[in-house]
Amino acid sequence: MKTWSVVFTKPRQEAVARENLARQAFLPYLPMLKQPKRLRGRWVEVVEPLFPRYLFVALDFGVQDLSPIRSTLGVVDLVRFGPEPATVPEGIVESLMAAEDPAAACHLVRAEPFQKGDRVTIAAGPFAGIEAIFEAPTGKGRVAVLLDLLGRVARVQIDRNHIVCAPSTSQPAGPA
Repeated sequence: MKTWSVVFTKPRQEAVARENLARQAFLPYLPMLKQPKRLRGRWVEVVEPLFPRYLFVALDFGVQDLSPIRSTLGVVDLVRFGPEPATVPEGIVESLMAAEDPAAACHLVRAEPFQKGDRVTIAAGPFAGIEAIFEAPTGKGRVAVLLDLLGRVARVQIDRNHIVCAPSTSQPAGPA
């Protein structure tokens, strides 16, 4: 009977480890996460491992030889509790597989990194350094934010790449 175990990989080598374990007739599973991330001043969609440096492998203890796993390219070793490989409780990996988006073959995070009411800081442009309240995406790479300008709330559209999360403070950022 196959039981899921956890493999600890070398940094950023999860895909290499998965590929090489599959070549050795093991059944690996690497859950991936697609999410927006700010890189070089722009928001881009990235696909990364859900659990960096870890992947799952289905093992048949007592039948399969586990020694090749340790010398597999990209793998450090199986996660162990003492001398025995750690096992994942039944149903956990299956629920991760079921939660994946079948079209993207990965887990999805909301496409917009901000929700209505989130405090943001404008990082570039004529309003750079001013805190605002995120209102909504407006399309074509732009977003609407609410600014407190001269004592009045103004709705302004700016490039979505010009906003970042506001640092947390105890005072309100601007318009309520």
